[in-house]
Amino acid sequence: MDRTSIFNVKELRQELILINLNEIIASLEAKGYNATNQLVGYFLTGDEKYITSYDNARKKIKKFDRSEVLMAIINAYLGR
Repeated sequence: MDRTSIFNVKELRQELILINLNEIIASLEAKGYNATNQLVGYFLTGDEKYITSYDNARKKIKKFDRSEVLMAIINAYLGR
């Protein structure tokens, strides 16, 4: 039986961003950083040095535009 699946690319991308963000938060916390403070610093300045390189967290955050990550966070908060 052939079935066509429909994917919402926007929703999948948002989910990918949130998964990566959770991994980044875990890496920051594993190194003893306050994840909230570090992420705020990163979002305000764009300086990736706020994100640890431990467990490739810095590479993970650089895969996405800052505004795209913020939109994903806000959409998740609003339940969208």
